[in-house]
This record gives sequence, structure tokens and C-alpha cells, in this order.
Amino acid sequence: MAARKTVSQSAQSLNSVPRHGVLTLVGFGIQVRVDRGHLLVQDGIGTERRRFRLPRVGHGLKRLVVIGSDGMISLAALRWLADQDAAFFMLDRQGKVLAVTGPVSPSDARLRRAQALAGQNGMALEIARQLISAKLSGQETVARESLENLATADAIARLRERLSVADRLDLVRSVEAQAAAAYWSAWSALPVIFPRQDMKRVPEHWRTFGTRKSQLTGSPRLAVTPPGAILNYCYALLESESRLAAAALGLDPGIGMLHADTPNRDSLACDLMEPIRPSVDAFVLDWITREPLKREWSFEQRDGNCRLMGSFAAKLSETAPTWGRAVAPFAEWVARALWSSPARKRAPLATRLTQQHRREAGGEVFALPENRPPRPPRVCSICGATLKRGRRYCASCVNDQRTERMIAVGRRGRLLSNSPEAQASRAITQRRHQLARRSWKSSSQPPWLTEQTYREKIQPDLVGIKSSAIASALGVSFQYAIAIRRGARCPHPRHWRALAGLVGYQGADRSRG
Repeated sequence: MAARKTVSQSAQSLNSVPRHGVLTLVGFGIQVRVDRGHLLVQDGIGTERRRFRLPRVGHGLKRLVVIGSDGMISLAALRWLADQDAAFFMLDRQGKVLAVTGPVSPSDARLRRAQALAGQNGMALEIARQLISAKLSGQETVARESLENLATADAIARLRERLSVADRLDLVRSVEAQAAAAYWSAWSALPVIFPRQDMKRVPEHWRTFGTRKSQLTGSPRLAVTPPGAILNYCYALLESESRLAAAALGLDPGIGMLHADTPNRDSLACDLMEPIRPSVDAFVLDWITREPLKREWSFEQRDGNCRLMGSFAAKLSETAPTWGRAVAPFAEWVARALWSSPARKRAPLATRLTQQHRREAGGEVFALPENRPPRPPRVCSICGATLKRGRRYCASCVNDQRTERMIAVGRRGRLLSNSPEAQASRAITQRRHQLARRSWKSSSQPPWLTEQTYREKIQPDLVGIKSSAIASALGVSFQYAIAIRRGARCPHPRHWRALAGLVGYQGADRSRG
């Protein structure tokens, strides 16, 4: 996630943030400080700088994301963010979470004690089973509906059923690992779309999703393809949101249920993000199968590690509030499960993230809002230019695309017209018309209906008749009917009487009389 490009300053005013409330800082010499009550923010590279001056009222900031470690943030700025209930994320250029701060409510020591004892009283096993069950349910949905791989979906469903009898954490982890192997194998051959003009600069292994494990590390870390790097970065945002949710509820983000205790890892945050991973997967899957990925959004290091450009990572950061809303119900469920685990009765735990208790007390029926991440940028399939919604090609490429499409349609039409089926159909039609010509006698033609009459009285009036009506009346092809209507072809005399009837020529009425 190298910071080589920044968002154009003209796209945002100096006193506002993007409408999603996420401001992502990339580059070198990043500064976040407070001046006379305003939060001053600066990022960029060299002379290409962005500067924001945010007041305490009406700023719209919800998340401040810093990618990299070159710069400074003052203590006053951290206090300013805390007073405004805004979170601060610091990620390294490979997507690893370095620091997360956000709104923290007073915690209860009894809740943290119950969290620490969950491994001994069996509560950790029950929580792990429920979280992994929700994750496998999401993976089954993605495999069945998005990947359309019914075999993988059924395999994940069978593994999910085994969770109910898993009586140890290592068995739960084993089931989760087997499901992950089946799930990611269904992704391996997934094609990745790039604009046509970028294809010559795209490495061969970037054109399919490939394996989820990196050849550099044997794990998902240090991805070697753009989709893998996108997933890693979105997972880092999800981990940050999970960490904020745990801290806001008074839980210790480092004491996990499913993930083992490891230095420098928030195991509980990793537990909470498990049920939301399929939602991130579905978002990325829908993106790479519907929209091209621009080559300039990522680059390959000398060791093969694929990294995201800063401007593209900033666009992905806008999804952070979506993952925060998705993880909130699971975080509150875990807190309630731990809070109610002792035998003695306690007051209900506050639902600070979803406000469920407050809404139910007000007489509202609590329901989680629809949680949709921001739509990915739409780019031209040929040149990669940014497009408006509803378009697939830019103005400079659409005419070329139409020409290519017409050429392809013509080529396909020629192949179909020369197929054995088409030749057999034409033979049947020719035999029918030949038989009709042989059986027709000129003596049956009215005396007034001559070739001169057809050319001077009937054919000029055919311009007002639809070609489809001519084809239906004569039993000929649509193209032949067009030629008759234009006067390019003179039909057989047996058709003249039907055409006279179509144009309403009076000579036909005299003949009937």
C-alpha cells in the first residue's frame, strides 16, 4: 500500500471529509494536530499535499486512517478525536494494524474477569462454536449464490453440522480449517478482469485469483495478487473495527476465545471478525467479477509482494463503517454471554453499539439496518477511465466498442448462415418457391396486372408498407422484403396481386368485380 498518489484536492473542500466519514492519510510527513480548536490534517508527497482544517461542529469525521509511519500526531489531536467520538486507525503499508483508538466507555471488572475465566468454565467453547457457525453459514452462502459452486456449499454445510458435537476448541479450529480449504479452492480459478489496455502490463498470475496462501509466506500475509491484497486490507479494517467494538463494550481485545494467546495480537478482535469475513469476501468477489481492476491501483515489489496504491487504499477505507456496523451485534452477543455466565443475577448489559435496549424501551421493534458497503469505482473496460454509474465504456471508447461488436455480430452471422442447419433450411425454402413458380400459370393473372403496372402503380406505394407486412404476405424473408420495398428487386409475377392488395391499388377491385 505505497502512498504514491493522493486524492485530488479539488474533489474535497478544506473543511469537510468524504460523505462516508472516513479520512485516509497517505504519503510522507503526515501531520495531525490541533490549532485554536480546529483539527489540522496534512498528507501527501512532495508538493502534492492535502490540508484539512476541521472544526468541532459539522466536520462529519468518523474514522481517521493513517497508512504508513512517516509523520506525527499530537496528544491534543488524540484528545480532539476522543471528544468527537471519532476513531483513529494506524496501519502499515502491508495492511497490518499498528494502533487503534476510539470511544471507550467505563468498563466493569466483573465482565473482564468472566472473559478471563471463559476458557475454564466452557463459555469460550460455546462462543467459538457460535462464531464459527455464523462464519461457515456465510461462506456457504457465498459459495452457493456468488460462486455458484453447489458442491463446495454442500461440503461447508456438512462441516457446519459437525460443530454441534465439537467438544474441544481444537476440534472447532479443525472444522474451520477444513471449511476454509474447501471454500478458497472454489476461488482459485476465478478470473480477474483488467481494462483491455492494461492487460499487456498485467503479470500472468494476476489474471486469476489463485491460492489464498501467499507463496512468500505460506499464509495470507504478503499477498501476491491484487484481490489478495484487497482482502488483506479490508480484513485489517475489519480487525480495527472489531477491536473498537470490544473496547467500547468493556472487553479486553487481547483475551480471545478461539484464537490462542499470542504476543502483539488482539485475539478477541480476531474472534469477533470471523463471522464478518464472508461479508468482506462477498464485497470483494462482487467487485472483481463485475468491475475491472485498474493496473495503477497496485504494484509488484521486487520480491513479488503485491501492494495497493495509497489512493486506492483510501477508497477501500470508506468501507470501515460498514464492517463496524456488521461486527457490532456479534460483539454485544459475546459480551452478554460472558456477563450472564455466572449463576448470580445481574442487570442487563448495555448495548452501546446497536442501541437495542434504547430502541426497544421506546416501543420500536429492533432490527439491524441494511448494511451495504460503498460501491466500488466504475472504470472503462477498455482504457480504465473513471465512469459514471450506468456506463461501461467512456466516450472515447464507446464508438470503437460498437464497431467491434458489429464486426463480431457480422462474423457470427456469417458462421450461422453457412451452418448445415441454415443450408438445409434454405434448401427447403428454395424448393417450396420453385414448386410455386412451376405451378403458377400466367393465364391466372388479371389482364390489367402487368409489369408496367407493377413498376408504375404498385411498387412506388410500397414505401408506406412495413417490410414485415410484405414478408408475411408473400412468405419471403425479411431481407428480401426490404429489397422489394426499396425497388431493388422485382418479385415474381405471382406476388404482384398480393402486393397490389397491400397498397390498395384499384385495379385489384376491378378484377374482382
